[in-house]
Amino acid sequence: MIDHAYLVANGDQRLSANQTCWPAQQRFEAALTRAFRDRGVVLRRAHPADTAAGHGFIASQAQGLAVLAAIPPQAPVVVAEGVWQFSQQILGGLLRHRGPILTVANWEGQWPGLVGLLNINASLAKAGRPFETLWSRTFTDDWFGSRLDAWIRGDKIEHDLSHVAPFDPTAVPERARAVADGITARIRRDGAILGVFDEGCMGMYNAIIPDELLFPLGVFKERLSQSALYAETMKTDPAEAEAALRWLTGRGMTFHFGTDETTELTRDQVLLQLRMYAAAARIADRFGCAAIGIQYQLGLADVLPASDLAEGLLNNADRPPVTGDDGGIVRDGEPIVHFNEADEGAGLDALLTNRVHAALGQPLETTLHDVRWGDDDASGTVDDFVWVFEISGPAPAAHHVGGYAGTDSMRQPPLYFRLGGGTVRGVAKPGELVWSRIFIEDGALHMDIGRASAVALPESETERRWAETTREWPIMHAVLHGVSRDQFMARHRSNHIQVSYADAAAADLVLAAKAATAHQLGIQVHLCGTRPDRSPLV
Repeated sequence: MIDHAYLVANGDQRLSANQTCWPAQQRFEAALTRAFRDRGVVLRRAHPADTAAGHGFIASQAQGLAVLAAIPPQAPVVVAEGVWQFSQQILGGLLRHRGPILTVANWEGQWPGLVGLLNINASLAKAGRPFETLWSRTFTDDWFGSRLDAWIRGDKIEHDLSHVAPFDPTAVPERARAVADGITARIRRDGAILGVFDEGCMGMYNAIIPDELLFPLGVFKERLSQSALYAETMKTDPAEAEAALRWLTGRGMTFHFGTDETTELTRDQVLLQLRMYAAAARIADRFGCAAIGIQYQLGLADVLPASDLAEGLLNNADRPPVTGDDGGIVRDGEPIVHFNEADEGAGLDALLTNRVHAALGQPLETTLHDVRWGDDDASGTVDDFVWVFEISGPAPAAHHVGGYAGTDSMRQPPLYFRLGGGTVRGVAKPGELVWSRIFIEDGALHMDIGRASAVALPESETERRWAETTREWPIMHAVLHGVSRDQFMARHRSNHIQVSYADAAAADLVLAAKAATAHQLGIQVHLCGTRPDRSPLV
């Protein structure tokens, strides 16, 4: 039986974010500490809560190593995540620690604590470090309490993973198999390049795929520099950005311009973003990249506005034209596939999604989203649990109600984005989705894949959800078929989820073809959940 444990609270590297989010973390820790105390367990903070920095988070890898080294080696550690956190700051210390580890998050949307939890979980899983994980809204519910009791007793926490089934390649339709055969043959014959503008965004160890796992697939990295992207951006003619802005406003996109660049979106910020868009497109073309990923945080964030406007445009087939080095339009009428935050699991997934959708005549736009939060529909419109998928800035306009006319751009929040820049914001249109995630566990590539629906909610419910999370960012109201909230959280190995729309009649075929393609390339595929009618996925 555990009678005491050490609490660590990992945070951001950005001081403004740590200071702003600290009050919410304190409330979370108080509730969590009470839950342990009610069970006779003392939860001791392993590092000071009251510091000269104005917060009590671990804020660097050096600090994290020191804090965890000072904890008795066999002692239980509780990682309490109420905010977004940079996993590398505590990962090294956790890997060296020999005692049991429990990761916990509060079920709130105000700050991305659930996003942080999923990232540290995925990073620990990739590194092969055993851990247990829990989450709760109140820390007084029976679901949380019974599982916390098990951990205190030294038992393994049992999560329901009955929604996961192995993929059977012999069960896929012939057309799906033929599509997979063609895509696999092309990749193995020609290869495919992922252009990565600096790896390891915000400490996301889980988002880095070792080259030796990509080589057998026929996929290779082009390691690009954010410094080169900055240089190319500054070389881009401002007139090109002006033309792109006219193109976007002509399509009906709204920019909420102000005059105070420290708190408002300005025209100059957007024009720099559009120069970055053109620069990224040209670099992707120059290096023959099938997909590119821009880290932005940290590094580029010190010299340019947010990369989000560029990223959202790149992922849309209908976008402002960019002239390449040869004088032609770069990939006219096609997305230039982009994986946000240089998340290579999302990049490989997006590459396969693009190839499958092209072969089946389905929409080419795909994006990752943060698994930000979720709640029952307070309006009563939808009976199912509805997730808030909310990437931190960009989504392709084709995913939004009304396309560009339903898309607007707001200034990125100053606590994360000092130099501002606009988002690509909208409400995801109702429709059928295929969701997936490629991740690393036990030294191998895996893919979880399932079906979902983007659902329409009343404006008041959308506004409630934006108010509970981040209003400036695009939102998708998603229902995962055959997967409960707790099943998903227990299984998912990323803070990100990849989504793409498909025609209702074709969605099952898309899923089968994508699963078969991943399987043929050597990725271990797992089917998660059911079809919308509750029948098996394949």
